[in-house]
Amino acid sequence: MAESFKYSGNKGRGGELHQKADGKYPAMTTAQGCPVHDDQNSLRAGARGPTLMEDHIMREKIFHFDHERIPERVVHARGYGAHGYFETYDAIPELTCADLFQRKGEKTPLFARFSTVAGNKGSPDLARDVRGFAVKFYTQEGNWDLVGNNIPVFFIQDAIKFPDLVHSAKQEPDRGFPQAQTAHDNFWDFASLTPEATHMLMWAMSDRAIPRSLRFMEGFGVHTFKFINDKGEMKFVKFHWKPLAGMQSVVWNEALKINGADPDFHRRDLWNAIQNGDYPEWELGVQVFDEEFAEKFEFDVLDATKLIPEEQVPVKIIGKMVLDRVVDNFFAETEQVAFCTQNIVPGIDFTNDPLLQGRNFSYLDTQLKRLGSTNFTHLPINAPKCPFRHFQQDGHMAMHNPKGRVNYEPNSWEASDSNPRECPAHGFKSHSEPVSGEKLRYRSETFADHYSQARQFFISQSETEQEHMRDAFVFELSKVEHLPIRERVVSHLLNVDKDFARQVADGLGFHEMPAPAEAAMPTREDLPASDALSILKNAPGTFKGRKLGILVTDGFDEDILKGISKALKKEGAMHEIIAMKVGGAKSSAGNWIEAQQKIDGGPSVIYDAVAILTSKDSVEMLVNKPEARDFLSDAHAHMKFIAYTGAADPLIEACGLKNATDDGWIDLGKEKPANFVKTLGALRFWER
Repeated sequence: MAESFKYSGNKGRGGELHQKADGKYPAMTTAQGCPVHDDQNSLRAGARGPTLMEDHIMREKIFHFDHERIPERVVHARGYGAHGYFETYDAIPELTCADLFQRKGEKTPLFARFSTVAGNKGSPDLARDVRGFAVKFYTQEGNWDLVGNNIPVFFIQDAIKFPDLVHSAKQEPDRGFPQAQTAHDNFWDFASLTPEATHMLMWAMSDRAIPRSLRFMEGFGVHTFKFINDKGEMKFVKFHWKPLAGMQSVVWNEALKINGADPDFHRRDLWNAIQNGDYPEWELGVQVFDEEFAEKFEFDVLDATKLIPEEQVPVKIIGKMVLDRVVDNFFAETEQVAFCTQNIVPGIDFTNDPLLQGRNFSYLDTQLKRLGSTNFTHLPINAPKCPFRHFQQDGHMAMHNPKGRVNYEPNSWEASDSNPRECPAHGFKSHSEPVSGEKLRYRSETFADHYSQARQFFISQSETEQEHMRDAFVFELSKVEHLPIRERVVSHLLNVDKDFARQVADGLGFHEMPAPAEAAMPTREDLPASDALSILKNAPGTFKGRKLGILVTDGFDEDILKGISKALKKEGAMHEIIAMKVGGAKSSAGNWIEAQQKIDGGPSVIYDAVAILTSKDSVEMLVNKPEARDFLSDAHAHMKFIAYTGAADPLIEACGLKNATDDGWIDLGKEKPANFVKTLGALRFWER
């Protein structure tokens, strides 16, 4: 029987259509607004006859489905984003006339997207990789895109090498693998032949490349930019994002297991944090310096493979980013958002950094390929939130066009909203500076020191972090098939730190050491360690925003669970219950406590610390469950804090850990839950 539709008058554009008599659901329509009578069957000539070409409903549906995927980003394809705002702490007109920094307490809407670099859209979140850290500020004078990374330096100095870098890091073209990893010959071949990449390699092999959460990593603008004030005075500036929750990473074995347990781990973490009201926050800091400092600084401030230590130019905190709203639609927002380094506002300007100059071309060109039209700026996620007026018109998928007869400038027609003019007083002005020189292809000699800051980064790390870097180099290079490539990498490391290079060579089983790589400039050994470059030296000292995994079985002590839960809530931390069945377990008090995870779906790797609450009558269930033994063994191996009760002894013994307990193990029969939670502020028991 045909379904009936009622037209309920002219409300808005085209009126409203109601499906069925009760009006419970609005009518399904085609993209043209035509109501759809049957969405289950295509139009046929007879019950079992051929489909008719005139079935415009079926053809439109299939047509759109066939084209619903747009080309993914060549790099940064795997990304996740959220909406929020930037709050200006104090006005800084003496530094810049950028509008968003002129009024204390003003909140500017923004959209932030975090991403891996090398992997495709379907790759896992915990790949060892640089993370993109891009923020689109919707300011009152246009959009400003601060398109950076979670590492302050980069592999290359000139944008002309970017295709080579990315090609080498991606899947090898003849075999189509490996995916989302650099542990293969092509990448390390390129890197070993590119000395300028050495500094970035040290960062990429450090814990910075495997963050525990997107919420727990720093962000950097990478390049040197310019601040311009109303007087036209210029200062150089580098941008830093400092996570208020502190920095935290995982260990490599943990990353591998997280990718298997939950390849969407970072996405899920960010989504859950925002939905739970635990809004991720970063403070925006700037390193501001003048031309005199730039001239005296040991390295060229236009070299993207270099940073300026915070001890030399302190980071001035100027505001805070808060992410407080998830997207309504992933494709429309996170996938279609178009970041362009060229998107700056009055008060901010570019420098002559050759990598930045090339990015300004590349990003705009990329959006045309991905989004299909120069009108990608009309998409809501990319459109400015301030008024915009221009004479750009038409083109594929145009959604905004000038009204009236005038579409050129200058013109003599009367003033109107659709007839804009230049704004000499507040319009964007490039910083005026003399430019001259021969036309040539040349790499400045001031870019020639490739090892000194790599060494500085290495000596700034804690002993634990240095060990992780050594293991990372050994792991990655062990996947390289050609010995000469491995040898070239170690030859570069010899210019960074000889002992470190020997440790890597030993881990690879070298029979003899290669000679140090020829250096354009000798490595400086007078650069002091910079504690700001270490994650562990800047530990947050709190468990806030982290998650405890509590494994329970029938008969567990409910009072201990309540004590832990209360202390975690006070700390601003979370917990999840893991049980043999997702339905939960019955406590010693006879109450049924629901679980969030089943033991084989909630491994310890997805938690920051763990607790084992069991009973003498049910502990054998854990002993006989391989996943339960892995839960405890992995937590110990990954240096996590472990709380337990005496009833868990058989499980500890079954894991071979009876004589391995240390101060990172907390006996809840002797220690109060509140004290256990306080201990968790150290995040890991690295002494293990």
